[in-house]
Formats: sequence, structure tokens, C-alpha cells
Amino acid sequence: MPLNDECSSPSSVSAEDPSSRNDGSQGRSHSLTSASDTDCSRESFTSDSSSKTSSPSSSPPKNITLDDMMSSGKDLSNLTLAHEIIVNRDFHVEPPKLAQNSLEKLVRDTVHRAYWDVLASELDAQPPVYGHAIKLLEEIKEILLSFLNPGANRMRTQISEVLDMELIGQQAASDTVDIQGLASYIISTMGKLCAPVRDEEVKGLQEARGNVVTLFKEMFRVLDLMKMDVINFTIQGLRPELQRQSVEYERAKFQSILEKTPSALDHTTSWIRGALEELLGVMSPPGQSSGPGKGQRALPGPFLVMDTAFLRILSWDPATLFPETLMTDEGRLLAIQKELRQLEVVAQVLLIVYSAMGGAIQGLPSLAERLKRMTCVLLEGMHSPDFALEEALRGVSAQLCVELSRSLTERGYPALSPALQATLTGQVLSVVQEGNPIRSLVEERVRQYFLSLLSAPAPQSCLATVPAGLTSVRPELASLAGRFMALVDFNRRVYGPFYSRILKKLMFDDMPPQPPSSAPPTVAAPTKETPSETAASPS
Repeated sequence: MPLNDECSSPSSVSAEDPSSRNDGSQGRSHSLTSASDTDCSRESFTSDSSSKTSSPSSSPPKNITLDDMMSSGKDLSNLTLAHEIIVNRDFHVEPPKLAQNSLEKLVRDTVHRAYWDVLASELDAQPPVYGHAIKLLEEIKEILLSFLNPGANRMRTQISEVLDMELIGQQAASDTVDIQGLASYIISTMGKLCAPVRDEEVKGLQEARGNVVTLFKEMFRVLDLMKMDVINFTIQGLRPELQRQSVEYERAKFQSILEKTPSALDHTTSWIRGALEELLGVMSPPGQSSGPGKGQRALPGPFLVMDTAFLRILSWDPATLFPETLMTDEGRLLAIQKELRQLEVVAQVLLIVYSAMGGAIQGLPSLAERLKRMTCVLLEGMHSPDFALEEALRGVSAQLCVELSRSLTERGYPALSPALQATLTGQVLSVVQEGNPIRSLVEERVRQYFLSLLSAPAPQSCLATVPAGLTSVRPELASLAGRFMALVDFNRRVYGPFYSRILKKLMFDDMPPQPPSSAPPTVAAPTKETPSETAASPS
């Protein structure tokens, strides 16, 4: 299972899934334009003999009821939670933290204060009234029992005997209940059941024993922390089992959502359609010879369509709704997109510096690392709405000039001249322009790099093989690509059958009629003139 930075090896879902790659097939050509790939792709899309276990189905159009919406919401919540546990090894539950001046916090604090005031007034009465205190003791008893394993019979019996609510009620009626003694036992039991990280919290309860109300407050606060610890421990225990069944579980949950909400793949279909239209736009027109039949419509291969679709996520407009099949990873994918954009700017700046300075700074890894680290720091937060990129780049240029001059003088070279500094600053500032050659070059090579990984049989083995011009950011780019490919690989395995149905509909059912021809539409890759040629070799 992919967990954060870990890369999982590609795994085939089924023979009919175009988003999975069969590494063990013998004699399959690596070209998407080969006849075998064409025949296999069309046969798999038009065949009715698909596996029931990997082929999702959708219900016919129907009116969506409120119950369907509620049930779909529950399925989506379970799917999201399970996915988060699977892919995020650091996932854990924390106590809710309300904003300091929020209405919710004001209401909660007011209700709690009123409750504790009532408890204090009851205990201060003559004779004391123990009604609320007994209810709190009963709740504490239930919490302590919930912490026990099924086999902890001795402690379960002891807790039930000491916190015998019937006996405590009788003692309260005769004003002989020992609240402090019961509190001491509860604190001692909490110390036995808590995680080591809570030892200091439990010891601190002894200091609050002078005031019963304060003691109850603190006991419940620590018990809430202990409940979070139990939940997180349970999550850790569930993670291996969820990982073993993750693909089947998530696919089944999404299929359940699709059956209740037939429109649950609309945005996914639009996403894949956009990738298909992008590829069709760069392929040769039907009148040119792109296949054995003259005037025949050439289609991109299904692998290439999905590779292009996933590549489009790296430049996704955050204002556009995400594909439904990627929503559970939306935050992670958008974070990767932002980090990649910052890394592209860093690569552009360093490429300008090394092109302008030439051999005077070549072969100095420590200098290169300092320049990169400095640029990264000054561009931190460049995706916030109020970030002024041009001003930040001006500051980057000034710092680079200072660092370069220092390095040159230390090695006996003359410092940067004002003219060279002005030229360097101007070139760095120009990367904010859309048509800047350095910017276009870096962005295209980043695109080629990710496209080659998406089409590679074992992308983990070629993460460090970056195109020329990107070597200055190789470690960061490889780490980012590893995270991206882990998410893509898992997504392909879960939703591959859904993508297969969408591709079949878009590529064969929804295509406009072509002129009569003896040959079927050809599944082809883009021509050599297109920048997508690096993706023409699926595994």
C-alpha cells in the first residue's frame, strides 16, 4: 500500500482495465500504435465477458431520495476515513479545538460552567446532595470499563465492586459516601490503564484532590485524552487489515455510492474527456495516414489517455471541481501541485544562474545547495493570495548576487559587476511571464518527466532519472514524484474498472460517425511532432 512517500509497485486490476499495466504479458509490443494493442484495447472495451468482480455497474437513472443522499453521505464518510487511515501513516484523532472567540466555544463553556456550579452547590449543601456526583461516578465507571480488554476479568470485577452504584447510592442517602476515597481509586486505576505518555497527567490529578469539583473536571479531561489514545491505538491495529483489503473495500464503497447517486462520476468523466480531447487535438487529422485505412479516425491508446488525465491533475485549477475518484486525495494532490510549482520556479532561477555564470561556479555542490536552499526559503508561501512573486524574486536575485560575489572572491575571481547583476536580476524577474523561454523549457521538461513515470512499468526505479535542466532539484523532484506516483498507482488499482467503462463510452460509444471504412478506428499514440511522445510506451 502506498503510504505517503512510499511507492507501490504497479498492480493489474484486470485484463480489461486500461489504467492498469500487465508487466507479465509476453510478446506485447511497447508501441501504442501496434495492431495487437489496438485489437486488445477495442476487444476489451466491447467484450461482454468481463469479470463481475472488477467491473462496476451503475443503476438506471432514478429519482434520488433523501435516504439515498444520507446513505451516500455515510458511505463517502466511511470511504474517506478508511482511505486516510490507509495512505496517511501519521493519521490520528485529536480532541476538538474550538476557536477562542467562536460561538460554539462560548456556548460549550457556558454550559459546562453551569453544570460544575450546580455540582459545587450540591456538594456544599447541608447535608450534601450527591445526585450529580453519582452520575459522574457512573460515567467514569463506564469509561474505565471501556478501556479493558475482553480478557481483563479481574480488573473488570474490581472496578464493578468498588464503583458499585447501588451501594454508593445507599451511602449517599446516609451521607457516608467517601468521595475522596473513590477518587483515589479512580486515579490509581487510570494510572494502570493509561499510556505512558499520560503518566504525568495522571500524577497531576493528585494535586487537584483538595477541591472535589476541580478534581472531577481534571479527571474527565484526562479520561478524554485517554479515549483519544485508545482510538488511535485501535486505528494502528486496523491499518494492516485495511491495507490488505483496501482496494476491494474502497471500490465496493464507491460502487455503493454510484448505485445510489448515478451522477457520482460526472466530474470524473469530464476529466477523462478533457484528456482525450487534448490528445485528439495534437494527433494527425483523419485525412492523413495514421493507420492502415485511408481517412480512418485515429484514437489515442487508453493507457495514454489515463496518463494524460493524471498529468493534468498537476496543473489543475483549484476553482474547478475535482474528479470524484480523486476527492479522497484532493488535499494531497493539490499540495503536490503547489510544491511542484515552487520547485519549477527554483529550477528556473538556478538554470538562469548557471547559464549566466558558466564555468566559474561549476563543480561546487555546496554552493549549489546554498543557492537552492536560499531560493526555496525566499519563495516559501508563494501560493498564498497576497504573495508578491515578482517582489520575492527581486529579493532572491539580490541574495543570489551577494552569495555569488562572495563565492567568486573567495576563489580569486572578481565579484559580479553591476551590469551582470542587473542582467541576472532581469532574467530572474522575467520568469513570471507566461512565454518566458526558460520557464517554458522547465515546465515542458517537468511534464515529460512525469509523463515518462506515468507510462513506465516500474516508475520507482527511474525517479532519479530527471531531464537535463532539472538536476539542480533532482532530490526534491524525485521525492515529489514518488508521492504522486504512489497516489496514482493506488487510485488506478481501486478505480481502474470505472475508468475502463468511461473510456469505452468516450472512445467508442460517443465518437461521431466516421466515413465508411473496412478497418475499425485505430488506437494510436500522438505523432512524433507532439510533446507527448515520451508516453508512447506503456509497460
